[in-house]
Amino acid sequence: MNLQSHFILMSDYNQRMNSQFYSVVKELGDYDINKDRGAYFQSILGTLNHILVGDIIWLTRFSKHSKRYVSLTTLSDFPKPKGLDDIVFSNFTLLFAAREKVDLLICQWLKRETKESDFDELLTYSNTKGVVSKRDFGELVSHLFNHQTHHRGQLSTLLNQIKLDIGSTEYLFEIPEHQA
Repeated sequence: MNLQSHFILMSDYNQRMNSQFYSVVKELGDYDINKDRGAYFQSILGTLNHILVGDIIWLTRFSKHSKRYVSLTTLSDFPKPKGLDDIVFSNFTLLFAAREKVDLLICQWLKRETKESDFDELLTYSNTKGVVSKRDFGELVSHLFNHQTHHRGQLSTLLNQIKLDIGSTEYLFEIPEHQA
């Protein structure tokens, strides 16, 4: 397994999972989407926004890692979150459209613009408070996907509590079957 191939599978998984979650959530009314359910980001909408905010922040940092990452420059078209709890899209339809664009962007970036050697380098970036860090780029990309999975787990619980099933969340389905 190399990291680039792994991250491509993770991007496919991320895209599938977000599609499943948003397909279920779009059937809810505004009240249910916005209701404070006692979650860390209060509501379903708040949690969905947080995942997108995290992606925008990390992908913007990643865009500075290589001149080859031209697809990530389109992130300038998205709202600039100031904090991790920002509601960048209060309208679910606009949030869904943005999510689909970002998921496609992640897939295209990893499939077309990254090289395996990119993931062995360090990335220097500033966090939302301006603190500078220098960390392993491959680990940071792993963090991007881990963050998404973590918060989708929270969403899964919120949806389960209101008797909604998002279907299988198994990453296994992205792993190709190999014949002997």
